[in-house]
Amino acid sequence: MASEKLVIRGRGAIAGIAEGVAVVCPDSIAGNSGALGDVDGVIYEKGNINYGVSIKNKILVVPCAKGSNGFSAHFKGAYIAGVRPAGWISTKVDARLGVALASMNIPAVVDFMDVDPIEVIRTGDWVKINGDTGEVEIYGKG
Repeated sequence: MASEKLVIRGRGAIAGIAEGVAVVCPDSIAGNSGALGDVDGVIYEKGNINYGVSIKNKILVVPCAKGSNGFSAHFKGAYIAGVRPAGWISTKVDARLGVALASMNIPAVVDFMDVDPIEVIRTGDWVKINGDTGEVEIYGKG
């Protein structure tokens, strides 16, 4: 892990602390069937920059929810199958994303005002999130 860190702040949405490798989806992940593997946690959405990448035990970074109300159902399926992310960062929360977060009950930081996490976090960076304080520590690729 790199010794330098960048700290950004959002709003703590789901309490707890999580850390891991970031998977950044600048265009989110679609909520339709087949975009996220419910039983393996792999992103299968055509055109997604992280096609073929697993979200299991990662820090998922998305701008917002995308697609239908099924968005939350597919993430809940991944949670039930044991392939959920360790934590979640979202630029902005809406009802679909809020339901996904609440149903998985994993640490989450959302609603960033001063900085867009999509702009400063890269896939592969080591990230630690605090869902209590809204603080996100970014360490870069380790």
